[in-house]
Amino acid sequence: MDAMNDLEQLAARIGERLLARGEWLVAAESCTGGWVAQSVTAVAGSSAWFDRGFVTYSNAAKVDMLGVPQTTIDRHGAVSEAVARAMAQGALAHGRGDWALAVTGIAGPSGGSIEKPVGTVCFAWAGRDAGCEAQTCRFDGDRASVREQSVRHVLRGLLERLENQPLLA
Repeated sequence: MDAMNDLEQLAARIGERLLARGEWLVAAESCTGGWVAQSVTAVAGSSAWFDRGFVTYSNAAKVDMLGVPQTTIDRHGAVSEAVARAMAQGALAHGRGDWALAVTGIAGPSGGSIEKPVGTVCFAWAGRDAGCEAQTCRFDGDRASVREQSVRHVLRGLLERLENQPLLA
C-alpha cells in the first residue's frame, strides 16, 4: 500500500471516531506543510469533522495565527514540545475544533544541530476536555521520509487518543 492511501485510511478512521462523537478537528502544521490537512481532506465527507488547518511554517506565523508566545519560541526553539503544545492550544483557540494536533520539526536536509538533529519532530495533541500532551520523535531518512513519518505519527497519536477517550453521554 502506498503512503498516501495509508495516511488517508488513518484519517478516515479518525473521521469515523469524530463523527460518532459529534466533534471537530483542527490542525497546526509547520514542517509537514499542510500534508496532515491534505490527508484529512482527501477523505470524502471530511467537511463534517475537519474545521481547518493552519500552516505556520515561520515563527512569525506561529505567533500571528496561533498566538504562540514569542517568549516560548525564544526560550525553547520552534522545534520543541513547548511550542508544539502552544500550537495545538492555539489551534483550538483560533479554530472551531474539539481536538487539535500540532507538528513542528526539522525535516532537513539542513537546519539541524547537535541538540536537535535533522529528523527531530515535536508533536502535540489537545482536546477541549482532554488536556494537552506532547512528544518528541527522531525519524531517519530524507526530507520526504521525515515529513511522511511525521504525518503518520501525528494521525496515529490522535486516533489513539480518540479511542482511549470515553464518549460523553
